[in-house]
Amino acid sequence: MRSTLCSIMFVSLALSACAKKDDGAGPGGPGGPGGAPPVTVAVPLVKPIVDWDEYTGRFEAIDSVDVRPRVSGYIQSINFRDGQFARKGQLLFVIDPRPFQAVLAQAVADQARAKAAADVAQTVFARTKTLLDAKAVSQEEYENARSTVQQARAAVAAAAATTQAKRLDVEFTRVTAPASGRLSDRKLSVGNYVTSGQTVMTTIVSLDPIHFVFTGSEALYLKYQRANQAGTRPSSRVSPNPVEIKLGDEADFNWRGRMDFVDNSLDQGSGTIRGRAVVRNPGGILTPGMFGRMRLLGSGSYNGMLIPEGAVVTDQTHKVAMVVGADNVAAAHVVELGPLVDGLRVVRSGLAPGDRVIIGGVQRARPGTKVTPQAGKIVPPAPGTGPQPPAITEPPASAATAASSAR
Repeated sequence: MRSTLCSIMFVSLALSACAKKDDGAGPGGPGGPGGAPPVTVAVPLVKPIVDWDEYTGRFEAIDSVDVRPRVSGYIQSINFRDGQFARKGQLLFVIDPRPFQAVLAQAVADQARAKAAADVAQTVFARTKTLLDAKAVSQEEYENARSTVQQARAAVAAAAATTQAKRLDVEFTRVTAPASGRLSDRKLSVGNYVTSGQTVMTTIVSLDPIHFVFTGSEALYLKYQRANQAGTRPSSRVSPNPVEIKLGDEADFNWRGRMDFVDNSLDQGSGTIRGRAVVRNPGGILTPGMFGRMRLLGSGSYNGMLIPEGAVVTDQTHKVAMVVGADNVAAAHVVELGPLVDGLRVVRSGLAPGDRVIIGGVQRARPGTKVTPQAGKIVPPAPGTGPQPPAITEPPASAATAASSAR
């Protein structure tokens, strides 16, 4: 309390000095003895707003794949440029297919031989069945012929499976991109030998969409859980809460995304929990490993109070707004400020919706002295800027001061 009084006295002295400098037009002027300086006043602008919490995080690829061969052999050709963007299925490498083509041809021949043997066995079985009906052969000969047919058919199926496997080996000599994304450089040259499932030939990372990964404190996690229980803000585990991101060289939050994952436990060492958002990246500007600043929807919508930045006076420790009472006496109110919305500053506490705030001529007002208020109106200088209430949640509105105390 003592600190607050000292701050108000400091602001009073500063405003007094400014008033003397600004209104020293003489005894007959508005700043002279007995004069009440004119000021412009208006009640705070009240509109639905939301709180946003800021985090630092980095981008990660949704898909990150080491490209490995499915067959062993010698590299015959490389069909991409290091670092280029590749589409899923695009040809990257060709492994010498000739040994695999030869094995496939042998498998096709084996399948044909098995098919011919099966046809012969079927013919013999049909003849044996006719002879059995004429009682010219024994039942045992008939059973043997039928068994031979079944074995021949099984041999045909086995030969067909082998042929299919060898055909796949030939297809696998053409190494293609498993996903669309940005390629790394080649890890080998033409003529190198690669081993199936082991040799890393290059890597590919997907870019659109892309993940933004961050960590939040236990306190913020609890805040979100309480809001979810109260029904004012749904949990990001069940609702794609909106996020906005800005990069290191950007002044505004230009990237839009949605939450798509919250981890199932807090890290015991750091006391934080991992979260993730998904962001569209059609131009490929966002790259895995890049850092950014993200703000996440932190509350449900509530009626917030906004005043111009120029109506706030700053001392060494506090932010102060000048308010004119019913007796036209100015008073300094210490305020807690929030973010900028539509070019106006959110006031979390220190003002009431009906307070007449000095928005013009604040330098002429001194706490405890009379002023001549002139009615004004707060007009947003930059509509549509700053965090806006999303459409996905419509909780009951409450007073800004009440919402502030509830937090």
